[in-house]
Amino acid sequence: MDKEIRSIVRKNALVPKKLTIKNNVRIIDTEKGSFVFKKKGNNRNVDNIYKYLTSRAFDYYPNKIDETDEYEMYEYIEDYNEPIEQKAVDIINLLTLLHSKTTFYKEVDFDYYKEIYEELDGRITYLNNYYTDLITVIEASIYMSPSDYLIARNIGKIYGMLNYCHYSLEKWYEKIKDKKKMRVVNIHNNVTIDHYLKKDKPYFISWNKSKIDSPIYDLLIFYKNHYLDFDFSELFLMYESRYRLTEDERLLLFVYMALPPKMEVNEREYDLCKKHRKVLDYIYKTDALIAGYNNKINTQK
Repeated sequence: MDKEIRSIVRKNALVPKKLTIKNNVRIIDTEKGSFVFKKKGNNRNVDNIYKYLTSRAFDYYPNKIDETDEYEMYEYIEDYNEPIEQKAVDIINLLTLLHSKTTFYKEVDFDYYKEIYEELDGRITYLNNYYTDLITVIEASIYMSPSDYLIARNIGKIYGMLNYCHYSLEKWYEKIKDKKKMRVVNIHNNVTIDHYLKKDKPYFISWNKSKIDSPIYDLLIFYKNHYLDFDFSELFLMYESRYRLTEDERLLLFVYMALPPKMEVNEREYDLCKKHRKVLDYIYKTDALIAGYNNKINTQK
């Protein structure tokens, strides 16, 4: 047991019975109950985040009991064993509550939007050049490897996503170039199934990356962590039924989502095929989600 953890245990007059290491945290069972010990991340202002959330009538986070310079001690929450699909719905419901409770508008200058535009435009250009060079080499080969064939067969879809990103980014930039204020919320910024628990009420845990930013980033992170696990078209519609995104927020979210991941080529052939297939699954699922989602939103207008 770490020296700092031992000091917290002694300070709180606890008698450890069992130590469990799970997902980079220590869970210690004592005669007074179970407690979680977690190393502090880069964000050392979690207390301020909790105070702010409490002031906004949002208390769906675990109770912190004690801390040292390196560790935080929390109450242990025994999670209900419920279907993962139900957890996804509950996460969306909790996100809408978090975002609606912490919404405000802050002034931003044009340079803020310009920085986002230039960063995304640079990524789109880089990926377009990368895939152009890659397919040129592949098509010059006498025999294609299985992994190269996967790229060649689907290169049109990859270019299609990049073209969509370019078009939508330009449309987004045109819409926001004269905006002086931006809608922001307290985002969790690390939304996964593992960071959601439910006992007497739902909880988000692991707030170390939390910050004030656009609500789209919680949706983006949740999607990228679980895009193959759930029907996100329904989850996003559920989110918007309670906290509707503005058109420019939705455009930017979809640009981030639609950017095709970079397919690496310097690995073993078997590993390349697996990784290429995963990238293609992401591209096709994201393309279908955005198209279907836009159709439903347009129908509801």
